[in-house]
Amino acid sequence: MNLNNKPKKAPVNLSKEGKTLWNKLLNEYSIEDEAGLLILQTCCEAHDRMKECQTIIKTEGMQVADRFGQMKAHPLTVTERDSRSAMMQALKSLNLDLEPLNDRAGRPAGR
Repeated sequence: MNLNNKPKKAPVNLSKEGKTLWNKLLNEYSIEDEAGLLILQTCCEAHDRMKECQTIIKTEGMQVADRFGQMKAHPLTVTERDSRSAMMQALKSLNLDLEPLNDRAGRPAGR
């Protein structure tokens, strides 16, 4: 529990988008414990890494030529996938309620 009620600042190594995600999740879900803050930092760092990979892949293309001239998947596609997985795992670890609650048990009407 944050006894001085001073909101934690986003880590300096995060991008602007990562800091926005940090602040949004921190405020929306009232994350205050040290373990939760560490998991949140991991989530935001993984998000930044994923976005960086996506930018490079968008510029260089999904496939690149190897030393023999054969096309292969861009090496950063693996890093992008792993970063997305790490981000999602961190969100799961925070045990955030990402779906709206239903007012009754069962499937929503109309499905």
